Parts: sequence; structure tokens; C-alpha cells
Amino acid sequence: MLNAVKDGGAKPAILVITSQVVRGSVGGRGAVFALERLGFPVWYLPTILLPWQPLVGRGQRIVAPMTDFDAITADLAASPFLPEIGAVITGYLGSPEQASAVARLVKALRKVRPEVTYLCDPVIGDLEGLYVPEATAAAIRDDLVPLADISTPNRFELAWLTGRPTDTELQALSAARHLGPERVVVTSAPALRRNSISNLLVGKRGAVAAEHAAIDNPPHGTGDFFSALFMARLLEGMDEDEALVRAAASVFELVARTVKQEANELLYAAEQQALCRPMALVSTRRVMESAGAR
Repeated sequence: MLNAVKDGGAKPAILVITSQVVRGSVGGRGAVFALERLGFPVWYLPTILLPWQPLVGRGQRIVAPMTDFDAITADLAASPFLPEIGAVITGYLGSPEQASAVARLVKALRKVRPEVTYLCDPVIGDLEGLYVPEATAAAIRDDLVPLADISTPNRFELAWLTGRPTDTELQALSAARHLGPERVVVTSAPALRRNSISNLLVGKRGAVAAEHAAIDNPPHGTGDFFSALFMARLLEGMDEDEALVRAAASVFELVARTVKQEANELLYAAEQQALCRPMALVSTRRVMESAGAR
């Protein structure tokens, strides 16, 4: 259940549970920046510490022992400040065991604040395959996705999580219906227009696609940004279609500005106007689905 901010009201805190890099813009670095730039307090629990995104090169991986990770999630679950949290976003996990600890924390939060919204971004892979151990991907599928109100898989992740094809828009729509959460946004969904990218929102009100031009060799980290922005816009009171368009426009504009400057990391600090007031054009259309897809 989504509890949007009332006019003039204080924005709730958002708990972000995902990876942290020392250098770069992937994982929590980008998500936390976007949320705070839009005025949301953030609680941030890193699942792993990396010097940079793995595609840059090899580097030390620091994952807290599970006894410590269990302990800190238990501390958070028992915190008197827990009612401050209005939403949870989870992303990359450092180990499969973390999924059960995160699930317990989400359940504890819902007991204190039943209206909290949980967005699960199942960060497990891309078109080249899984980039986490299969056990971690399975733990996200089994422990976290079923708890989520919203999920934002890319096309590969959706196919892996559901065991269904996602090669066409209608296939992706059907797979999204079978994933489980009330709202699913399929990032990098098949687009109708050539040289375009689609973000396909599938929810109770039907399905809508937000398409924009594709950009060659985009930097990584766009999924983390999109999930954070989509959640923020929903909490601000936008309906889901408007939140979809605004989040897609911000990511598209940020990527375009970054590529234009030949940067290899998203320039979210230098180009933060794209987060607040995106000017990029994003087209939307309703997607018809058969009754059997629901």
C-alpha cells in the first residue's frame, strides 16, 4: 500500500539496501544521491563494499559476516525510529543468506508501519547472463520478490525469475503478470519503435509502455537510478503512469548528457537538473493484453 506525501507534509525516510562502491555511480551511490536530491531522508544499509563496479576491473569484495549482518538488521528492526520509514528499496545482495535477513527486516517494518511500500530491484544479471551466484539469484526470487509491492527487473532478470520468455512485448507483459508483485516495471523491455528502449509498467490498471531513443554504450547504474526515482515520484503523489514517465525521462536525459561528455560513470552530481526537471521526450502508449495474461 502506497502512502503518498500530503501537500506540505514531511517526506518519509526510504531504506535502501544494496551495494556500495568507493568510486563510481552504481548501486547505492546513485540511488541515495537521487533520493536525497529530491528531499527524501535515506537510511542506507550496504550489502557489499567494492572499490568500483566489477566491469571496471577486479577488486576486493567486502561482505559482512552473516552474524554481523543479521545483528545490524535486527538492530534496525527493533529501532524506535523505524516508523520514520515509508518505503524500502533493495537491490544487489552480497550473499544468498542476506535475503532472509532483509525479508525479516521488511516484515518487522510492516508490523510497525503496514502502509510501507517495498520495491525489490532484483539485481542478478543482464543479457550476458547471471552476474551473481545462482544461489543469490534464487534467494532474491524466493525470499524477496514475493514480499514486494513493486519490482523492477530488466528483461533478462524477468525471464530468469519467472522461467518465461521475454523476447516480445507481450511475452514480457505476461511474464510480469506471473512475477507476483502488484506493480512490475520491466526495464529494457522490447520496444515497438526501432532503436528505442521501453520501460513497461504492468499493474492493476493495465499496462503502459514508456519509450525513448536508445543510446549506444550507456554507463552502468541506470537501473538503480530508475528504481529510486520511480519510488520517489510515487511517494510524491504522482500516479503510476506519470511516475513512470518522469523516472524514464530523468534516466534518459542523464545518460544522454553523460555520453555526450564521454564519461564512463553517470554524472548525477554535475547533471542533477535531469533528476529534478527532466526535459527529455518520452512517449507513452497503452499496451493491450489478453485476458489470459492476467
